[in-house]
Amino acid sequence: MGLGGFVSAQARDEYFAAYESAFTALPPAAERFDVETAFGTARVYRFGAPGPSPMVLLHGRAGATVMWQPNLQAFVDRNGPVYSVDVIGEAGRSVQTAPIRDGADQAAWLSTVLAELALEDVHLVGYSFGGWLAANYAVHEPSRLASLTLIEPVQTFARFTAGLIARSALAVLPVVRRWGRPAFISWISDGAEVDVDDPVARVIEEGMRTFRIGLPTPRVFTDAQLRDLRVPALVLLGGRSVMHDGRKAVERARRLLVDAQCELWPSATHSIAGESAAAVNARVLAFLSSVERRGRE
Repeated sequence: MGLGGFVSAQARDEYFAAYESAFTALPPAAERFDVETAFGTARVYRFGAPGPSPMVLLHGRAGATVMWQPNLQAFVDRNGPVYSVDVIGEAGRSVQTAPIRDGADQAAWLSTVLAELALEDVHLVGYSFGGWLAANYAVHEPSRLASLTLIEPVQTFARFTAGLIARSALAVLPVVRRWGRPAFISWISDGAEVDVDDPVARVIEEGMRTFRIGLPTPRVFTDAQLRDLRVPALVLLGGRSVMHDGRKAVERARRLLVDAQCELWPSATHSIAGESAAAVNARVLAFLSSVERRGRE
């Protein structure tokens, strides 16, 4: 497994022009950290004042921290600290320096980040590939977690669809990349037109265009791994998701997770966190409040 990196210096500059422009649409970051791990340097942003029971956000593919733009202000208004991580091996401000071979390596670098920032009782929230990363961390290192929120997590409760695998390959082929990437992004949202002026969509498109990912394909968790999860969890799945069969995914999650609220939103696509931002934000915050009430009882 190689290292993630930009395809050229010019590509890097073009990506960060989009990244910095999109970052202005976020609430102001109160602090930023560059945490050294065995696999590279992880860029982490803190939003809101420091304090207990932090939220830690893990974004989806190619989105970096700016992917959370539809959700971040609501999370900050919770009056608790929110930390967002640019995932190592993905486009963003983190820099990969060693190969990441498997789930154990993925959990190891994230464990270092949480330890170095002294974060305990973490509400870990992951979206798409970040959902898999969050679940993977909970499988390997659950002791720092207060809760786990998985929003349309890929390769977690159900496998990728054949259509996704075919279209993913198409989107990165040089011959078709000019139209393949926008078409792929539109397909994920069930045919919705991509707004070229949307800062999040632009960063995702630029990330797909300019960055070569250096991460292994996530492996679906075994029944035993999921049964062993004891962290209170919220699972939100889209009924129109093209990533997996949402109905099969939610059925498996309900069957195996010991302490979880697993919901299928029938009209939602994989882009649920953006297209249904107000509802998703309210649901996540209600879940975190319920977990914290349980902790006080």
